Amino acid sequence: MKVSFEWLSDYVSLDQVSAEELAEKITRSGIEIDGVEHRNQGITGVVVGYVKSKEKHPDADKLNVCVVDVGQGEDLQIVCGAKNVDAGQKVPVAVVGAKLPGDFHIKKAKLRGVVSMGMICSAKELGMNDKLLPKELQEGILVLPKDAEIGTPITKLLGLDDQVLDFDLTPNRSDCLSMRGAAYEVSAILGRDITLADPAKELVEISDAAAEHLSVKVDTPELCTHYAARYITGIKVGASPLWMQNRLMAAGVRPINNIVDITNYVMLEYGQPLHAFDADKLENGNIEVRLAHAGETLITLDDQERKLDPHMLLITDGVKPIALAGVMGGANSEVTDATVSIALESAKFDGGTVRKTSRQLGLRSEASLRFEKEVDPGAVIPALNHAAALIQRYAGGTVHQGIVEAASAKAKNRVIKLSLDKINRYLGTELSLLEVKAIFSRLHFACGDAEQGVIEVEVPTRRGDITIDVDLIEEVARLYGYDNIPTTPIEGPTTPGALTVSQSLRRSLRQLLAHGGWQETISYSFVHPQSTGLFNALTEGSHPVRLSMPMSEDRSVLRTSVIPQMLDTAVYNMNRKQENLAIFEIGTVFYTEEQTLTRQPQEIQVLSLLLTGVRREKQWNIGAEKVDFFDIKGALETVFDYFGLSASIRYVADQPQSYHPGRSASIWLDVNGNSQRIGTIGQIHPELQQSYGLNDTYVAEIALQQVIEHADSHIQFRELARFPSVERDIALVVDKDVEAGELLRVIHAAGGELLQDARVFDVFTGSKLGEDKKSVAISLTYRHREHTLTDEEISAAHSPVVTSLEQTFGAELRK
Repeated sequence: MKVSFEWLSDYVSLDQVSAEELAEKITRSGIEIDGVEHRNQGITGVVVGYVKSKEKHPDADKLNVCVVDVGQGEDLQIVCGAKNVDAGQKVPVAVVGAKLPGDFHIKKAKLRGVVSMGMICSAKELGMNDKLLPKELQEGILVLPKDAEIGTPITKLLGLDDQVLDFDLTPNRSDCLSMRGAAYEVSAILGRDITLADPAKELVEISDAAAEHLSVKVDTPELCTHYAARYITGIKVGASPLWMQNRLMAAGVRPINNIVDITNYVMLEYGQPLHAFDADKLENGNIEVRLAHAGETLITLDDQERKLDPHMLLITDGVKPIALAGVMGGANSEVTDATVSIALESAKFDGGTVRKTSRQLGLRSEASLRFEKEVDPGAVIPALNHAAALIQRYAGGTVHQGIVEAASAKAKNRVIKLSLDKINRYLGTELSLLEVKAIFSRLHFACGDAEQGVIEVEVPTRRGDITIDVDLIEEVARLYGYDNIPTTPIEGPTTPGALTVSQSLRRSLRQLLAHGGWQETISYSFVHPQSTGLFNALTEGSHPVRLSMPMSEDRSVLRTSVIPQMLDTAVYNMNRKQENLAIFEIGTVFYTEEQTLTRQPQEIQVLSLLLTGVRREKQWNIGAEKVDFFDIKGALETVFDYFGLSASIRYVADQPQSYHPGRSASIWLDVNGNSQRIGTIGQIHPELQQSYGLNDTYVAEIALQQVIEHADSHIQFRELARFPSVERDIALVVDKDVEAGELLRVIHAAGGELLQDARVFDVFTGSKLGEDKKSVAISLTYRHREHTLTDEEISAAHSPVVTSLEQTFGAELRK
């Protein structure tokens, strides 16, 4: 809200207070002021001049030689190139020695041989926003009203000595979306009286009743609690007075004509939006407030046809829509130069309905902004009367007797009981009853004497944000001064903060992966419904959770896997030539067992990895090496080893949904005799890979809850072994479907304490072995920590291993 300092001074004395000082005081009292704008951008020496004559320049077709009276006793000869300059005009003239915005100084000049003693200015040259001027004044020089006094400083005439305070209002402070509301606030802050005129006293009505010409009907009283209208005839549409135009432009509103300007002016003054209908365009003077019918349309004042939905509130004349309630009027009832009679509307519309209509149609207006934040219901009639009085004065209107209205709820002040003890207890102060009542008096809140320490405070309708006693305590605090509230040391026992086990392990996991060269990503929990059909092994057999009010179709479902978003991230990076990616995300996926959601959905925290590109770039002596399945498997093994779960994890060849059928596996956790699948790993399906336009891409996703529950993050240090190890290599001929991981599992189980490591170093298949056979070569490392192993000890440890392999898999040792 832009608040004119000059306009504000009409209500509250601002003597000895600068705009900057006032902005600081308001900010310290709870409403932030974004800045103070000085309308004078550096103008001096510019006055009102009268163009006595205009003649063509003798040596330039596009220049004119004007004789201008600026009230200095001697006429000035000024050369001007504006197309719209003409004799008989009042114009702004920068005389020799004047200064214009941009540090532009006016000097005596000679243009094509003709002496020029000044400059006739346009609005832009005066530093004004010409887009806020009436359209006829936006081109060429600024033509001033004929009654402007010659020699008057232009800054005084156009209100350019004013300053504008930019109120950055929170939604609850809609009362300050008006000059009167801002005046109440400033009055309370400065502790000065406020002067507000009674608009009803300015009004003169004729005996002919408005009800004889207008009728009002409200079909939806819950959405329009008060609708009032006045009937005004004999108006003459024209320009509004210059002082009103100045105030509108200071508030960022473009003047249009006297009727529209008056409704905008009163809206800025009271915060109550108004609208004027051409009464002769209404069917029999009827005004009906109702919801739109399906398929109805309305061409609004911006000449756009709007398709209406049944939830939108309309103003109609009983036959056709004439306005979108609280948003914008219709072109079919617009006030034009030919208008002679108007129906002037003032109403209280439901803020939620106005907001929904405005957002759906993409149609924001000053009126909708105020209705959305709930206007003062008590301002409906005063604003209507003031606007009618101004139309009577500046448009020659005749106001007919009475107000035609329909109201289901009259505005009433709210009475709140407040304990003095509670105020001091909440604020840590020792305020007396007299001090508290003085604060409420500054706010213009009536309150009686305290009974048993409790006072009753009457809150006016303009302060809809105050509903309970703690709201009043906040008012006391901010006007008493936050800096004056005493500080109180914290007392009592304290507990040092700490991370939970889950938080600590997640943080460690992030550090582990980041130190290993992986980069973390963070993505939305809301996804497109198609994403929920991919990589849902962890939520298999469940249903995705749909949002009831999604931002868009692309963000309408809660994700069931993080991998689809990681694929989107990979595509985004590859499109920008970042083809080598190792990324991870720790996030949450959601699902429900219900077809229709009736209780809180299930949440699973997961770790997701994506790997693509090369592990090593091509160099002069080596070729590039692409990443493969075992790179991402190695990253997971590092994670499981860090959490002390290596011995409990096994990988089982599998074909999870959306994975490559021959290069993927399920991850199982075996603990305490229980086995459960905790994740998947592998290359994404070739068809899916192609649809994304990716190179070979490997992903993995594991549920973290089970990992964290069984993790053993305690690190046991021991000294390095001082005695040598012994390696024994064996080559086993087994069936092709025997997994190497199963062989290693049996080896570790049978190897005893001396077996330190076992790893596969070769796999061979061939016709010599048989079509359904393969050879797996495994290196076993034995070591004793106290002495060097003897051959007998090695044989005693190695023999059970070979025997277990023969008995479990029918393995044969290759010679």
